[in-house]
Amino acid sequence: MTEQYHFQAEINELMSLIINTFYSNKEVFLRELISNASDALDKIRYQALTDKSLMDSCPDMHVQLIPDKENKTLTVQDTGIGMTKSDLVNCLGTIARSGTRGFMEALKQGTADFSMIGQFGVGFYSAYLVADRVQVITKHNDDEQYIWESAAGGTFTIRKDDGPSIGRGAKMILFLKDDQLEYLEESRLKELVKKHSEFVSYPIQLYTTKEVEKEVEVEEEESEKKDDEEKKDDEEKDDEEKKDDEEKDDEEKKADIEDDKEDGEEKQKKTKTVKEVQHDWETCNPNKPIWTRDPKDVTQEEYAKFYKAITNDWEEHLAVKHFSVEGKLEFRAVLYCPKRAPFDMFEGGKKKMNNLKLYVKRVFIMDNCEELCPEWLSFIKGIVDSDDLPLNISREMLQQNRILGVIRKNIVKKCIELFTTMAEENKEDYKKFYESFSKNLKFGIHEDSQNRGKIADLLRYHSNKSGEELTSLKDYVTRMHEKQDSIYFITGESRQAVENSPFIENIKKKGLEVLYMTDPIDEYAVQQLKEYDGKKLVCVTKEGLKLPMSDEEEKEEEENKKSVEKLCTAIKEILGDKVEKVVSSNRMVQSPCLLVTSEFGWSANMERIMKAQALRDGSMSSYMVAKKTLEINPQHSIVKELRRRVEADASDKSVRDLTHLLMDTALLSSGFSLGDPNSFAKRIHRMIGLGLGLDEADAPEEEKVEGEVDGGDDDLPDLEDGDDEAMESVD
Repeated sequence: MTEQYHFQAEINELMSLIINTFYSNKEVFLRELISNASDALDKIRYQALTDKSLMDSCPDMHVQLIPDKENKTLTVQDTGIGMTKSDLVNCLGTIARSGTRGFMEALKQGTADFSMIGQFGVGFYSAYLVADRVQVITKHNDDEQYIWESAAGGTFTIRKDDGPSIGRGAKMILFLKDDQLEYLEESRLKELVKKHSEFVSYPIQLYTTKEVEKEVEVEEEESEKKDDEEKKDDEEKDDEEKKDDEEKDDEEKKADIEDDKEDGEEKQKKTKTVKEVQHDWETCNPNKPIWTRDPKDVTQEEYAKFYKAITNDWEEHLAVKHFSVEGKLEFRAVLYCPKRAPFDMFEGGKKKMNNLKLYVKRVFIMDNCEELCPEWLSFIKGIVDSDDLPLNISREMLQQNRILGVIRKNIVKKCIELFTTMAEENKEDYKKFYESFSKNLKFGIHEDSQNRGKIADLLRYHSNKSGEELTSLKDYVTRMHEKQDSIYFITGESRQAVENSPFIENIKKKGLEVLYMTDPIDEYAVQQLKEYDGKKLVCVTKEGLKLPMSDEEEKEEEENKKSVEKLCTAIKEILGDKVEKVVSSNRMVQSPCLLVTSEFGWSANMERIMKAQALRDGSMSSYMVAKKTLEINPQHSIVKELRRRVEADASDKSVRDLTHLLMDTALLSSGFSLGDPNSFAKRIHRMIGLGLGLDEADAPEEEKVEGEVDGGDDDLPDLEDGDDEAMESVD
């Protein structure tokens, strides 16, 4: 007898709420139904631990998917605990065992608590996202087999099922809507199982249909037709054969022999190829969740196979970290470091922030959770699985970010441990890792203030003492000079450029070590990493550099400063606002001068990087651009000659021309770009002419361009008589 029941609340409003509020993607219905089936299997398995007879009704534990294109139905069947008649009324007739009206009001107000993974209720009703009508056939060990059915119209019916027994469990038949028939395709179902339910503990079997070519014998009816045709031909020939009996006998004998041969050939050839439809059960989740096992029991081959299964990478991983965290929040994770960086790792836009997949009870939840992993670790791939992570009713939005913060903190900690172990125990692997992901570590220095010190231990740089190998900050500190209290570094465009830089001439002469930072992101990293192991990081291209000196060297330095005070003043007057000040320096050995920037402004390299930004803010450059200080080398012959000329005649015109030329060369050698390359070229051409012994009168006259203003060479004064010889001697 069929009994009709009313739902506890307005089902139409409920359906609208489910479709429009909870689920942003209709495909999650299969995840919900498989999760419910998995939970039902868990329940019977736990009960069977104390009473094994409960499993007698159906020993196998599995979830089966049966698509039926003819009837437009999708069946999800499990061999779980099943439901009694009262369960059907109480569980499927209400929404998570609570009043729908109060439930929906609490949801709208944001005060509802939806930590209800796997309970029959809202998860079951997600079936109506794709189905017009749902039928549930269920059998519990303690009750008879019943059929629950509803078309989401406010009522449902329950009747006793006199059909074939399903043994134990639940069989849900979804009568799909006309626009949702894609969920009858085998490829679509396999895709959804792999995405959402690949690591469910029980096998998920799909009922597949395949066409197989098969060789079969030709049917007898066809061969009989051939025999009839042959008989008719023989009768027509009878009249002719009677004329000569002897010939007839001979011909019949020959015909019999030929017929025997043909019959033998026909018996061998009477087969044809036909297509036969075969049905089979295919397991959709062959990969097992290795993170649930003890790391000691998992082999490297299993890790490699699992890595390729979840990432589709053609290479094996470089390193793996398998761990579990216990306490207030328990979760397990397997984290992989790939061998090479993806080509689009730092592209913005809609790109996923990380490759970590979040699972709850081995059911996939999301793979684009930004709170799960910081951006600088976006290359890490793997799986995080928690049994008690609270989710909202659709499992699509995490409710308590505090818990996610705990997971994130542990993931970062374990990743740093993985890199540190690799650096200490496997130098070759770490070298490969650093080549691919050094930018990520430096990005971490900039972004992750809590772990900045630990990440700094992982950094590697070339230096003037490391040769072709990279050196760490820790090793640098062990090699520091007794009187050295800072870590020296230089930033630049390339290693060749910084190796020959005038900024490190005296540093190399004194036997000190300087780190070469040639990656653009180094500029950003050192702005945050101000010190390491109590040692301040000092950029040698900025002012305020203090090198270790003896008492004699300090005394000599003071004398040199006094000797060029008048020259510094004269050069400042000539250059004007091009430089903030002109001072004596002990940085250089072979170079006459260079340009340094203020301690807290942009370096020359940073200025170059910022100018290259396509969308840079021009207003920012105005106050961040480097204030330049010209430092001169009092021991250089050019500076000595300039000092002599200034002391002899402060208005010497050649001093002006040489000062501008020195300023331009200092800009280039210090890493800056020229503001007026044309004027610099003219000065060089003039110097070339002097070197060749040419008079200015021999130079070709420039044609005056219409509209050009005279006075373009005002800053290039005529050289006085005899000045060419003096400049040649200086050169």
